Amino acid sequence: MRGATSGRKYTRVATGGTFDHFHAGHRHLLERSFELGDVVVIGLTSDEFARKEGKVPQEPFGQRKARLEAYIRKSFPGRRYIIAKLDDYFGPGIASKDVEALVASPETGKRVELANELRARKGFPRLELVVVDWVFAEDGRPISSSRIRNGEIDEDGRLIGGESPARRAG
Repeated sequence: MRGATSGRKYTRVATGGTFDHFHAGHRHLLERSFELGDVVVIGLTSDEFARKEGKVPQEPFGQRKARLEAYIRKSFPGRRYIIAKLDDYFGPGIASKDVEALVASPETGKRVELANELRARKGFPRLELVVVDWVFAEDGRPISSSRIRNGEIDEDGRLIGGESPARRAG
């Protein structure tokens, strides 16, 4: 379905994550979401749900939400978005029949079939899945919040505490 006035592919898309240590991979996911959808629904993992999933965000929910909102206001001024607290895998992207696509990493994208089963039970149309590949650090491995927490890389994927492959080669 095409956005009525914008020429974007979808009227409403959903994406989500913990967004701890906001990094280049998060920026890439959001850029693609705003490129595709007139309205972007962002599920932001609650502290409680993150812990249930074995994640330990260093930044509490309120801080992560404030950083996310600041990035969106700066990078996508005037664009429509909703940030909803996620207490499970299937937040507003599943609960709203108006959401047409899920923009996700390869890891998260695996859940779309279950999401579509839940939507079918409600009589909602299937979600299209748009997979956004990972952004890679200098060492060729994906940038992740856990790698940042562990002190391996910074938010842009630069190696910390060692020489980068580019510097070694030069």
